[in-house]
Amino acid sequence: MSVLLTTKTIIKEWTDYNNHMNLAYYILLFDMGAEKILSRFKMGEHSAKTTKRSTMVVETSTTYQKEVKEGDEVDIYLSHLDHDNKRLHYKLEMHDKAQNTLSATTEVLALYMDLNIRKVSEFEGEKIKIMNDYIEQNKNNFSSEHLKFSSKLKK
Repeated sequence: MSVLLTTKTIIKEWTDYNNHMNLAYYILLFDMGAEKILSRFKMGEHSAKTTKRSTMVVETSTTYQKEVKEGDEVDIYLSHLDHDNKRLHYKLEMHDKAQNTLSATTEVLALYMDLNIRKVSEFEGEKIKIMNDYIEQNKNNFSSEHLKFSSKLKK
């Protein structure tokens, strides 16, 4: 139903005085998952350092369904992916691994950037092909339900 990107164990440093993971670390874990897919599309950290091309997030919507605590193991899944010539739109889900329950989601709209001039750029043909092939291979794993940013893609 979604594509597994990474699994992480919640560490003490990520928890707060409420004895659960602080909201900032939900975003960190989602970002760790996003890096897996961005690297696959040749627009992650390595690309930023070598080709000066990467993405920058411009809008997010995060929901919290169930708290996670120190020692919990969580899976980060990609549940939606789409793009236009300059934008990447995806949704990630965090699931408590032991209980197999949804803990949180984040929906992201990112722009593709030329870091040399710090301006929005169009995806190169190679990257569009990689993304389109990935979407085609995984379309049965993705859901378009409850998305806020789909209309922001210019197709």
